[in-house]
Amino acid sequence: MSKKYTIAHGGTPGYHTLRDELSNGIRRVLGRDTRPRQTLEEFWALHRVGFEVKHGERLGIIGRNGAGKSTLLKILSKVVEPTTGRIMIRGRLSSLLEVGTGFHPELTGRENVFLNGAILGMSRTDILRKFSEIVDFSGVERFIDTPVKHYSSGMYMRLAFAVAAHLDPDILLIDEVLAVGDLAFQQKCLGKIESISSAGRTVLFVSHSLSSITSLCTKAILLDGGKVVASGDVTEVIMKYYREGTSSQTAFDLTRSNRYIGSEDAQLLGGRVCTQTGALSPEVEISAPVIVEMDFEIHRAQEGPFFPNFHFKTADGTTAFVSVDSTRVAHSLGRYKARCEIPGGLLNEGTYFVGFALTTFSTGVSVHFYEQGAVSFNVKDPIVGTNSRGGWAGSMPGVVRPVLAWSTERLS
Repeated sequence: MSKKYTIAHGGTPGYHTLRDELSNGIRRVLGRDTRPRQTLEEFWALHRVGFEVKHGERLGIIGRNGAGKSTLLKILSKVVEPTTGRIMIRGRLSSLLEVGTGFHPELTGRENVFLNGAILGMSRTDILRKFSEIVDFSGVERFIDTPVKHYSSGMYMRLAFAVAAHLDPDILLIDEVLAVGDLAFQQKCLGKIESISSAGRTVLFVSHSLSSITSLCTKAILLDGGKVVASGDVTEVIMKYYREGTSSQTAFDLTRSNRYIGSEDAQLLGGRVCTQTGALSPEVEISAPVIVEMDFEIHRAQEGPFFPNFHFKTADGTTAFVSVDSTRVAHSLGRYKARCEIPGGLLNEGTYFVGFALTTFSTGVSVHFYEQGAVSFNVKDPIVGTNSRGGWAGSMPGVVRPVLAWSTERLS
């Protein structure tokens, strides 16, 4: 399916009366109309988007701002019609697209629960049966008889989500609304979504939180420019999204480019991921050490030392750890190479992105540069020989998978 909008450019801004239109028409007939002409542009918010979501699946929809995610959910929710193509939905659908959609500001929270529940297709009997559960989940018991115009955006969202989630829909569509709530409520919502999907219902979840997509969804699609550019396994789709956003690589050299990264005091020159022999390596075995190097130049000395530091992140954006060179060696003017070795048997399988940073603490904290996702590498377990799996042959959760000292003894 596709969705087209028409965008107007130029022309005379503002509103026009009937008198204005008549006088403008006379000017056009006489050839005296000097006003700028308005041009129309066709904008395809979605272009030939096609996918299938089966019963009980949890689909994550990711992409940058303007990629078409919200437009897609509005079409699925039948808020807007597609320009071409069609959608087929089997089952009762409930959607949570915007905070407080369907709420009347002058009505109380209690009255809006019944109003919104009726709009979403719940009978009065169903609402009465689930009312206490909805209010308890939302956490707004104290204000349930207060007009919602006095609610904060967080209270709005919590009550709206509670109503939609307790509708017991066959399909639940959720746009990026969980970002409004605090961390505790976000976890509560994710737990509710998991319980909904575990009951055999289908969930479509739009979010910029890649960690939420990873933990919640069973598959994902990536939208870019209104098109589906990747679909399938969640980790692979997120890796494509992250790689395209950072343009990461195994090595880079800024001495051969016009790009300047740094401050007046220090400059990033390059970096790389390599093995112990110095060979560039985009992929390493789980038991082998990984070497990360960063080249930088000091242009102006500081009172204290410079602190090179590396920021390691997983493909979903989770920070695995941060390592800082804390040797406190004074740096004079010149070029330097900072080197960090990650021991083998520490990181779990997966793709890691390394950010390069340089800081000083002379007069407060000064960040001279921080290049996110500057280089990347992939950790693979060949499942042969001695490794941290033991007798386990499947995947293991977690960012790290260290080889630890174990002992088991018989007590009786």
